[in-house]
Amino acid sequence: MDHSFILYLLAILYLLAILYLLAILLVLTGVAGIVLPALPGVPLVFAGLLLAAWADGFVHVGWPTLLALGLLTVLSLLVDVLSTVVGAQRVGASRKALWGTFIGSIADLFFMPVGLLAGPLLGALAGKYWHTRQLGRSAKVGLATWLGILLGVALKLALAVAMLGLFAFAWFF
Repeated sequence: MDHSFILYLLAILYLLAILYLLAILLVLTGVAGIVLPALPGVPLVFAGLLLAAWADGFVHVGWPTLLALGLLTVLSLLVDVLSTVVGAQRVGASRKALWGTFIGSIADLFFMPVGLLAGPLLGALAGKYWHTRQLGRSAKVGLATWLGILLGVALKLALAVAMLGLFAFAWFF
């Protein structure tokens, strides 16, 4: 057998291994990004699954499955936006409270891990207090915003698990 052919096959195997490792890295980074607001969580999970399907030549996971995964990704983006806003608005959050939540979410990156939990809560509280000067009402808005964020994280984690399950089902069955 020609040695160049064997080297060619080894090169293909190494390339596939690199592609699958990159896909796994994207999925793991995406799962981390569901909790960390600086990373686009579920879209990274989708990118990793798409890369794995592409590396396989779409033999195990076809376009119908990828379309379903894409729709779940879009749903996760809607959940991300709506969970915070709905949670805050249900208790009468002002525009300033929503801006405070946004600023608190960004600021929390510099004060990990405490900031991850406290940033949005304190940001919404500060924004509402700036608007109304009522600490009790502001605390209620801050807590509701924080609970909305936690609900959003839980829903996005559930969507990511569903995506991984759908991908695994398509791959093995």
